[in-house]
Amino acid sequence: MFTGIIEEIGTISRIERSGQAMILTVQASKIMDDVKLGDSIAVNGVCLTVTRFDATSFTVDVMPETFRKTNLHELSAGSPVNLERAMPADGRFGGHIVQGHVDGTGVIVSRVREDNAVVYSIRIHDASVSEEIVPRGSITIDGISLTIVRIEDGIVQVSIIPHTLQQTVLQFKREGAMVNIETDIIGKYISHLLARRSAPGLRSSGLTLSMLAENGFA
Repeated sequence: MFTGIIEEIGTISRIERSGQAMILTVQASKIMDDVKLGDSIAVNGVCLTVTRFDATSFTVDVMPETFRKTNLHELSAGSPVNLERAMPADGRFGGHIVQGHVDGTGVIVSRVREDNAVVYSIRIHDASVSEEIVPRGSITIDGISLTIVRIEDGIVQVSIIPHTLQQTVLQFKREGAMVNIETDIIGKYISHLLARRSAPGLRSSGLTLSMLAENGFA
């Protein structure tokens, strides 16, 4: 489990491809302090398992499902990537609950400065992912925990403070760039539960989206 607080920007040093499978080697410094074989590290928000490491880099496997579902297939040698180690049991929650299980991708359609912030508008590729996004809720973009400003017609807006911009790969991304999207796990489970409750043949519990909204849960 992660929190969406990026620890450092790493660099892809080597990519080995075989069909839709990849082996990535990532150069890093800060997160290498306590890396162990089998550790989970989020790379651009994707939870991957360390298969090899040395003092300055680690290696992970990318399976075809991850290749298809995320923007990792766009990486090349020299690409910067967001890195976060899994949260320790006694760690501090600085962001929100992040699984590292990317739901889909989006594309940046605009990047507008607003005083000390930069507002990114991102078009979500999959309509089912958009349905799980809650206004003023949390979202993970390339592994970064962010608060949703607005969601309308499949476009989500987030506002980035200077520190977040400087410490993450968003500083390098402009219009047309693809980003990984993970929706908030709480909204995801509520959406799934409501869909099952309304399925034909299942007894209604009285739990509806309007009832949750009236009581401050949605």
